[in-house]
Amino acid sequence: MRKDGKVDYVEMPSTNLPATKSFYAQAFGWSFTDYGPDYAAFDEGLEGGFHNGADDTGAKVPLVVLYAEDLEALEARVREAGGEITRPIFSFPGGRRFHFRDPGGVELAAWSE
Repeated sequence: MRKDGKVDYVEMPSTNLPATKSFYAQAFGWSFTDYGPDYAAFDEGLEGGFHNGADDTGAKVPLVVLYAEDLEALEARVREAGGEITRPIFSFPGGRRFHFRDPGGVELAAWSE
């Protein structure tokens, strides 16, 4: 069951999506749902996905995604607590989300259906 403000999804970049999928399938038995040529989702205890390339800063780091029962309310709480919104609310296949940076510099996202 999804809960407000809890870790819900992890996105990881890949410089070679076919090889990444093959590795995780062979090594761990993972299966994937493709969303176009640049994104493959998995559900292996914790949902997540791999996307081609790096993030907007050029980094190749995982993105932890929190769930939001009310996306606008959570965005307001993030701002009030001192977080920096790095990508305002936008739509994607499956829902909407925003990205933010905590005061220590870690980038996360929050999403809602």
